[in-house]
Amino acid sequence: MDFLRNVFALNREIIYFVYGLVFFVLGLAISLQSRYTSRLELARNLKWLAAFGFTHGFHEWGDLFIPIQAEYLPAPAVLFLQHIHLILLAVSFAFLFEFGLSLLSPFGNWHWLRLIVIGVTAVWLFVMWFPLHLWLTDAQAWHSTASALARYFIGLPGGVFAAYALRKYAIQRIAPMNVPRIFNAMRAAGITLFFYGVIAGLIGPRVDFFPGNWLNGETFTAWFVVPPQLVRAVIGLTLALTTIRALEIFDIETEQRFETLQKQQILSSERERFARELHDGTIQKMYTAGLLIRSVRNLTRAGSRLTGRLATALDVLDDAIGDLRHNLGILNAAGESQQSLDVALQELASDPRFGSLVTVTLDLSLPEAAEISPERAAHVLSIVREALANIVRHARAHHARIFVRHIEDRLHVAVTDDGAGIPLHVEEGYGLRNMRDRASLLGGRLDIQNTGKGTRLTLDVPWGVSK
Repeated sequence: MDFLRNVFALNREIIYFVYGLVFFVLGLAISLQSRYTSRLELARNLKWLAAFGFTHGFHEWGDLFIPIQAEYLPAPAVLFLQHIHLILLAVSFAFLFEFGLSLLSPFGNWHWLRLIVIGVTAVWLFVMWFPLHLWLTDAQAWHSTASALARYFIGLPGGVFAAYALRKYAIQRIAPMNVPRIFNAMRAAGITLFFYGVIAGLIGPRVDFFPGNWLNGETFTAWFVVPPQLVRAVIGLTLALTTIRALEIFDIETEQRFETLQKQQILSSERERFARELHDGTIQKMYTAGLLIRSVRNLTRAGSRLTGRLATALDVLDDAIGDLRHNLGILNAAGESQQSLDVALQELASDPRFGSLVTVTLDLSLPEAAEISPERAAHVLSIVREALANIVRHARAHHARIFVRHIEDRLHVAVTDDGAGIPLHVEEGYGLRNMRDRASLLGGRLDIQNTGKGTRLTLDVPWGVSK
């Protein structure tokens, strides 16, 4: 035991450095991994956990570097650094508290607790600056007391509350997504936060009041040999690993959105293909069969039994054609937008399914007097939707632009992005073939090019040519 105590004492500076580094890496990893385009509340609230990691890491490095600077700087400068050191500690705990509050905001009104946290932090700042300096003339006693108060009244409740919030959020938001490994990682992160809150909040410097006069860093080391800074460093490392693993939920969320977009595109294309087959195939064949029956009826004697049967067959056939046309109308109504083309394009450009993954800009200028048929508008809209879906699935782009103009009785549409660009010899899949088929049905031309700075899709079709 004495050997371990000597090892830890000799490597005290390394322990402080690793401790601060772990939390700094936690903040950095969360900053790099977070997704502000996500619909999950977690994405918008991770900034508080990242802020906690950064500020707490700098605080811990202060324990290492301030004693070194004290050998060279005058006393007022050292006292100023100690004030900053304590403020970083309290602010880091406040950030942790805010992380929990932000996570719980969708599940109830917690604003009252935020006011309490702000009030407690403000009181702590006032006490640190004024009464403590008057009561405690010894700089070390002042620093230890201020640190202990920050841990007891901000750090302990902040860590426990953040752990509770993360657990509740995992149950309410992550569990329904049916990703057990992410759910378990988030639960593990919550448990780690709880232990961090307890250890960081209760085990601080020795002070003259309870519980710091009984439970502090010195007594903890005496009981368990291991210094509390090393324990907190291990907890911080565990928190970083479990949090980074839990952040994979953003990739899964994006994959689910891609899958939903792809299913919708396939369903829309299949609906239109089926409608075309009904219109151009089945209905035309039934109409031809009706003409043949009529020609046979004209050859029979009027009033004969065969003539009556042929007339009945024609009535049944006409009813069947009417039913098919009615169902075809319903099918087309489900697949086509009943809105004007400009309104439909504006809604498509603002669709959060695309806007949360790439910034979509619409440059639209269509004459108010000219109207394109709903059927042709549906084809154009499907081509643009498929182009946006390809951008978010394959291009790794940040921005997409939709350019729409009516030029000399033709409709010109261009969809560009700043992504990786389409390969020069790409094997066209179902989506690209479907876009070309729609352009052909519109009597126009579709062109897709790699611009060197992304991909440019252009559609040029007659405005009023019937399909």
